[in-house]
Amino acid sequence: KNTNERINNLIVPDGTVSIEKSAFHSCADLASIIIPNSVTSIGDYAFYNCSNLTSIIIPDSVTSIGQGAFYFCKKLTNITIPDSVKSIETNLFCNCSNLNYISIGNGVTYIGNYAFYYCCNLTSITIPDSVTSIGDYAFQRCSNLTSIIMPNSVTSIGKDAFYGCSSLETITFNGTKSQYNSLKVKLYSDCKIFCTDGVIENQK
Repeated sequence: KNTNERINNLIVPDGTVSIEKSAFHSCADLASIIIPNSVTSIGDYAFYNCSNLTSIIIPDSVTSIGQGAFYFCKKLTNITIPDSVKSIETNLFCNCSNLNYISIGNGVTYIGNYAFYYCCNLTSITIPDSVTSIGDYAFQRCSNLTSIIMPNSVTSIGKDAFYGCSSLETITFNGTKSQYNSLKVKLYSDCKIFCTDGVIENQK
Protein backbone atom coordinates (compact mmCIF):
# COMPACT_ATOMS: atom_id res chain seq x y z
CA LYS A 1 0.00 0.00 0.00
CA ASN A 2 1.28 3.45 -0.90
CA THR A 3 1.90 5.29 2.37
CA ASN A 4 1.62 8.65 0.58
CA GLU A 5 -1.87 8.12 -0.80
CA ARG A 6 -3.61 10.54 1.62
CA ILE A 7 -1.45 13.58 0.74
CA ASN A 8 -3.55 16.46 -0.65
CA ASN A 9 -1.31 19.50 -1.13
CA LEU A 10 2.43 19.04 -1.11
CA ILE A 11 5.31 21.47 -0.78
CA VAL A 12 8.56 19.67 -1.57
CA PRO A 13 11.22 20.85 0.93
CA ASP A 14 13.89 23.32 -0.18
CA GLY A 15 17.19 21.57 -0.80
CA THR A 16 15.58 18.54 -2.42
CA VAL A 17 17.60 17.70 -5.56
CA SER A 18 15.49 15.00 -7.17
CA ILE A 19 12.02 13.51 -7.04
CA GLU A 20 12.69 9.81 -7.32
CA LYS A 21 11.15 7.18 -9.59
CA SER A 22 7.51 6.43 -8.65
CA ALA A 23 7.81 8.74 -5.61
CA PHE A 24 4.11 9.68 -5.63
CA HIS A 25 2.79 6.79 -7.72
CA SER A 26 -1.01 6.51 -7.31
CA CYS A 27 -1.34 9.22 -4.65
CA ALA A 28 -5.01 9.52 -5.46
CA ASP A 29 -5.69 12.52 -3.18
CA LEU A 30 -2.75 14.65 -4.31
CA ALA A 31 -4.24 17.81 -5.83
CA SER A 32 -1.32 20.26 -6.04
CA ILE A 33 2.42 20.29 -5.62
CA ILE A 34 5.03 23.01 -5.33
CA ILE A 35 8.55 22.04 -6.40
CA PRO A 36 11.48 24.16 -5.16
CA ASN A 37 14.27 25.55 -7.37
CA SER A 38 16.71 23.05 -5.88
CA VAL A 39 15.14 20.14 -7.80
CA THR A 40 16.96 19.20 -11.02
CA SER A 41 15.25 15.94 -11.96
CA ILE A 42 11.87 14.25 -11.77
CA GLY A 43 12.04 10.46 -12.04
CA ASP A 44 10.16 7.99 -14.19
CA TYR A 45 6.47 7.63 -13.24
CA ALA A 46 6.98 10.04 -10.30
CA PHE A 47 3.34 11.18 -10.39
CA TYR A 48 1.86 8.22 -12.26
CA ASN A 49 -1.89 7.88 -11.69
CA CYS A 50 -2.18 10.90 -9.40
CA SER A 51 -5.75 11.05 -10.60
CA ASN A 52 -6.70 14.26 -8.74
CA LEU A 53 -3.58 16.29 -9.48
CA THR A 54 -4.73 19.57 -11.03
CA SER A 55 -1.77 21.89 -10.49
CA ILE A 56 1.99 21.60 -10.68
CA ILE A 57 4.65 24.20 -11.40
CA ILE A 58 7.97 22.89 -12.72
CA PRO A 59 10.84 25.27 -11.85
CA ASP A 60 13.61 26.32 -14.26
CA SER A 61 16.09 24.26 -12.27
CA VAL A 62 14.63 21.00 -13.62
CA THR A 63 16.62 19.62 -16.56
CA SER A 64 15.10 16.16 -16.88
CA ILE A 65 11.65 14.64 -16.45
CA GLY A 66 11.46 10.86 -16.67
CA GLN A 67 9.15 8.83 -18.83
CA GLY A 68 5.55 8.53 -17.76
CA ALA A 69 6.05 11.05 -14.95
CA PHE A 70 2.49 12.39 -15.37
CA TYR A 71 0.90 9.32 -16.95
CA PHE A 72 -2.81 9.05 -16.03
CA CYS A 73 -2.93 12.47 -14.32
CA LYS A 74 -6.46 12.80 -15.62
CA LYS A 75 -7.34 16.10 -13.92
CA LEU A 76 -4.20 17.99 -14.92
CA THR A 77 -5.42 20.86 -17.12
CA ASN A 78 -2.30 22.87 -17.95
CA ILE A 79 1.44 22.70 -17.58
CA THR A 80 4.54 24.65 -18.60
CA ILE A 81 7.75 22.81 -19.47
CA PRO A 82 10.67 25.18 -18.74
CA ASP A 83 13.45 25.91 -21.23
CA SER A 84 15.86 23.93 -19.05
CA VAL A 85 14.21 20.59 -19.94
CA LYS A 86 15.79 18.86 -22.96
CA SER A 87 13.22 16.24 -23.90
CA ILE A 88 9.60 15.20 -23.43
CA GLU A 89 10.02 11.54 -22.70
CA THR A 90 7.94 8.50 -23.64
CA ASN A 91 4.42 8.48 -22.15
CA LEU A 92 5.09 11.71 -20.25
CA PHE A 93 1.50 13.02 -20.51
CA CYS A 94 -0.13 9.84 -21.76
CA ASN A 95 -3.84 9.70 -20.86
CA CYS A 96 -3.90 13.21 -19.38
CA SER A 97 -7.40 13.47 -20.77
CA ASN A 98 -8.19 16.94 -19.35
CA LEU A 99 -4.94 18.60 -20.41
CA ASN A 100 -6.01 21.57 -22.53
CA TYR A 101 -2.88 23.72 -22.54
CA ILE A 102 0.83 23.01 -22.60
CA SER A 103 3.75 25.35 -23.12
CA ILE A 104 6.84 23.50 -24.35
CA GLY A 105 10.13 25.20 -23.47
CA ASN A 106 12.69 26.24 -26.06
CA GLY A 107 15.25 23.73 -24.77
CA VAL A 108 13.23 20.65 -25.75
CA THR A 109 14.75 18.81 -28.74
CA TYR A 110 12.70 15.62 -28.74
CA ILE A 111 9.05 14.70 -28.16
CA GLY A 112 8.94 11.01 -27.27
CA ASN A 113 6.74 8.09 -28.22
CA TYR A 114 3.17 8.35 -26.90
CA ALA A 115 4.12 11.61 -25.14
CA PHE A 116 0.63 13.12 -25.52
CA TYR A 117 -1.34 9.96 -26.26
CA TYR A 118 -5.07 10.48 -25.60
CA CYS A 119 -4.75 14.09 -24.48
CA CYS A 120 -8.23 14.44 -25.90
CA ASN A 121 -8.89 17.98 -24.59
CA LEU A 122 -5.77 19.47 -26.14
CA THR A 123 -6.94 21.82 -28.90
CA SER A 124 -3.70 23.44 -30.08
CA ILE A 125 0.00 23.02 -29.67
CA THR A 126 3.05 25.08 -30.55
CA ILE A 127 6.22 23.10 -31.08
CA PRO A 128 9.31 25.25 -30.38
CA ASP A 129 12.19 25.79 -32.81
CA SER A 130 14.46 23.61 -30.68
CA VAL A 131 12.57 20.39 -31.50
CA THR A 132 14.13 18.19 -34.18
CA SER A 133 12.27 14.91 -33.69
CA ILE A 134 8.74 13.75 -32.81
CA GLY A 135 8.32 10.11 -31.79
CA ASP A 136 5.91 7.35 -32.76
CA TYR A 137 2.27 7.93 -31.77
CA ALA A 138 3.27 11.16 -29.99
CA PHE A 139 -0.16 12.82 -30.42
CA GLN A 140 -2.24 9.72 -31.11
CA ARG A 141 -5.95 10.09 -30.27
CA CYS A 142 -5.74 13.81 -29.52
CA SER A 143 -9.21 13.94 -31.01
CA ASN A 144 -9.88 17.65 -30.32
CA LEU A 145 -6.54 18.94 -31.59
CA THR A 146 -7.38 21.50 -34.28
CA SER A 147 -4.13 23.37 -34.89
CA ILE A 148 -0.39 22.78 -34.75
CA ILE A 149 2.46 25.23 -35.20
CA MET A 150 5.55 23.33 -36.29
CA PRO A 151 9.06 24.67 -36.99
CA ASN A 152 11.26 23.58 -39.89
CA SER A 153 13.79 22.36 -37.33
CA VAL A 154 11.68 19.16 -37.16
CA THR A 155 13.37 16.66 -39.47
CA SER A 156 11.82 13.42 -38.20
CA ILE A 157 8.25 12.46 -37.33
CA GLY A 158 7.56 8.91 -36.14
CA LYS A 159 4.95 6.37 -37.09
CA ASP A 160 1.32 7.50 -36.77
CA ALA A 161 2.32 10.50 -34.65
CA PHE A 162 -1.07 12.10 -35.40
CA TYR A 163 -3.24 8.99 -35.66
CA GLY A 164 -6.80 9.70 -34.51
CA CYS A 165 -6.37 13.49 -34.63
CA SER A 166 -9.68 13.65 -36.45
CA SER A 167 -10.38 17.35 -35.76
CA LEU A 168 -7.06 18.69 -37.07
CA GLU A 169 -7.73 21.65 -39.36
CA THR A 170 -4.41 23.47 -39.79
CA ILE A 171 -0.70 22.93 -39.51
CA THR A 172 1.42 26.04 -39.77
CA PHE A 173 4.84 24.82 -40.88
CA ASN A 174 7.71 27.29 -40.83
CA GLY A 175 9.36 25.80 -43.89
CA THR A 176 8.76 25.01 -47.53
CA LYS A 177 6.31 22.53 -49.00
CA SER A 178 9.25 20.38 -50.04
CA GLN A 179 10.58 20.33 -46.47
CA TYR A 180 7.16 19.36 -45.14
CA ASN A 181 6.65 16.62 -47.71
CA SER A 182 10.03 15.13 -46.83
CA LEU A 183 8.66 14.40 -43.34
CA LYS A 184 6.11 11.98 -44.85
CA VAL A 185 3.49 12.86 -42.26
CA LYS A 186 0.35 10.72 -42.31
CA LEU A 187 -2.73 12.72 -41.30
CA TYR A 188 -6.25 11.53 -40.57
CA SER A 189 -8.38 14.59 -41.32
CA ASP A 190 -9.06 17.06 -44.10
CA CYS A 191 -6.69 19.87 -43.17
CA LYS A 192 -4.48 22.55 -44.63
CA ILE A 193 -0.74 22.80 -44.14
CA PHE A 194 0.45 26.40 -44.45
CA CYS A 195 4.07 26.49 -45.60
CA THR A 196 6.28 29.47 -46.38
CA ASP A 197 5.81 28.94 -50.14
CA GLY A 198 2.20 27.87 -50.29
CA VAL A 199 -0.56 25.63 -48.96
CA ILE A 200 -0.85 21.84 -49.03
CA GLU A 201 -4.35 20.43 -48.77
CA ASN A 202 -4.52 17.07 -47.05
CA GLN A 203 -7.43 14.77 -47.71
CA LYS A 204 -7.93 11.85 -45.36
